[in-house]
Amino acid sequence: MWGGDDKSQSTTILVTYDERMIARNGNMSLVVEDVTQAMEAITQLAASHDGYVVSSSVSGEEEGMRGWISIRVPDESFAQALASIRELAVRVEEESTSSQDVTEEYIDLGARLKNAEATEQEFLVLLDKAEDVEDILRIYESLSRVRQDIEQIKGRMQYLERTSSMSLISVYLRPEFSAQSTVPAGWNVLQIFKSAARGLVITGQVLGTLAIWLLIFIPIWGTVLGIILWRRHKRKMRG
Repeated sequence: MWGGDDKSQSTTILVTYDERMIARNGNMSLVVEDVTQAMEAITQLAASHDGYVVSSSVSGEEEGMRGWISIRVPDESFAQALASIRELAVRVEEESTSSQDVTEEYIDLGARLKNAEATEQEFLVLLDKAEDVEDILRIYESLSRVRQDIEQIKGRMQYLERTSSMSLISVYLRPEFSAQSTVPAGWNVLQIFKSAARGLVITGQVLGTLAIWLLIFIPIWGTVLGIILWRRHKRKMRG
């Protein structure tokens, strides 16, 4: 029932005639003028190569903004996409690429799939012939396990096909002038102006809060103040 060596051998021969399956990945860390615009440009770049955005995120604001975006592009566009992304940068801080040959794994999965499908057909034949309830249940349980294996193998093969045909590029972005990269050096009018503006806003908020509290507690502090003034006036009259 499990005799599938000849079938797996023929499968291997067929698959080895195909091109090698290479899964390529690229990682880049860029300094850009504008993080948001750079992310939009990378998104459009992926679409122009018939690719797509896998994931993206943005955190922080203004000088503290950071971006992360991952795209997939066809393998034949991998090098060109990397070059185009490089052009968006003021400076490329880090870049690395890696590749993995998944051909042998794919061939092995193809052989396993063919054997599993042959086993499934044999169980189906046995199931049609079975008359005893216990035999039917036992065969059905084995058939379910084989079908689960088939789905797992197919899923892995589809993943390898996708990752080898569509390369992954992950890009980290930060602005040219950031809170981490900028070191105060001397007198900076813009920074001083921003600090003063923030201080003015905070001062206004504090004064506004204090005014609200004073208005709310007028009945209390007004009464206390009135008593104090009355006592002082009374002492002066006695003197």
